[in-house]
Amino acid sequence: MLERIFHGSKLYWGWVIALAVIIGLGVLAYLNQLQHGLILTGMSRDVSWGLYIGQMAFFVGVAASGIMVAIPFYLHDYKTFQPVLIFGEFMAVAAVLVAVLFVIIDLAYPARVFNMILYPTPTAIVFWDVVVLSSYLIVNLIIGWTAIQCERKGCPPPRWCHNLAIFAIPLAVSIHTVTAFLYSGTPGRSYFLTAIMAGRFLSSAFAAGPALLIIICLIMRGTKAFRVSDKAIDSLAKVVAYATIVNVFFFLCEVYTSFYSNIPGHMAPIQYLFVGLDGQNGMVPFMWEAAIFAFAGIGMLLFKKVRRNLKALPFALVMVFLACYLDKGVGLVLGGYNPNSFGDIVGYVPTLNELTIIAGVYAIGLLVLTFLYKVVVDVRARNDQEPALETADSLE
Repeated sequence: MLERIFHGSKLYWGWVIALAVIIGLGVLAYLNQLQHGLILTGMSRDVSWGLYIGQMAFFVGVAASGIMVAIPFYLHDYKTFQPVLIFGEFMAVAAVLVAVLFVIIDLAYPARVFNMILYPTPTAIVFWDVVVLSSYLIVNLIIGWTAIQCERKGCPPPRWCHNLAIFAIPLAVSIHTVTAFLYSGTPGRSYFLTAIMAGRFLSSAFAAGPALLIIICLIMRGTKAFRVSDKAIDSLAKVVAYATIVNVFFFLCEVYTSFYSNIPGHMAPIQYLFVGLDGQNGMVPFMWEAAIFAFAGIGMLLFKKVRRNLKALPFALVMVFLACYLDKGVGLVLGGYNPNSFGDIVGYVPTLNELTIIAGVYAIGLLVLTFLYKVVVDVRARNDQEPALETADSLE
């Protein structure tokens, strides 16, 4: 079936070539970083985690698109999600791949990854993060590829595939939980040191992942082979709305705990993000945009007429997605590292080389997603044509 990725329209090849160019630029920027080190990034001794780790945390959440269609389908026999199930699983594959790449890129020497394989340390959270991320990537790839092969042959997936999909559900929860533990287990970082961090990761994941999946579904509804009902889109939109509400609630709990207790170390990161601190207010516009987007997205998704309006729905989903990205992919890391251990505010501005690498990783994820979706769409298009040809032959 892989041969299908080599056949497509001019628009398809234009998209593939554009992504390949961005990947090439990203590779050149990464080779430059590999030669000169992380000094080419905006990170420093005080801000040792930057956009690389922020993107990793966010895309681990995007991978939740797979679990949010798998739970209703496999555990509750909700057949409405069946057409979109494979797309959710393949999106999880691309998202986890991007997350893993950001971890590797953040290492000054990528060969150090092999140390976790050759000398495993079960007491280290990062070891378990690598285990669950790689396992979730492989499991979703096996499930999705087996499912599309069965669709091509016109037979139901084997029983073991169903069992593997159920196993992937707690595995999906674990990738978010373990990644959250990387943050919440960091002493000396008051913004990270909270028991609710795993809950915030899960709620934002259940919002951002399905939001992006719905946006892609709406884009691909123009293809004849993509069959997804309005009911499935509406159900996923409800999930996005409720998950966003929970995510906002969890953050407000953090705000209450920090300011009611009047502990300076816990108040300072939130003040830095939303009002600025010691004259440093670079993050303030982004965080208020995130807050406005979150509340506006919730307001739109809660109204049935707006949620079921396919022209207005994408705007609500984009706002929720951006709100989660700004909060989790940008604000979480920088808020945790400011103020530093000495109470100083240390600025962080990503460099052009750093942004080029990030764009290249995005392009790799989009290219993998494009190829996987191309296979699914072509297989379903072929299955739709074969019954039509058989009917025409019978009429003759």
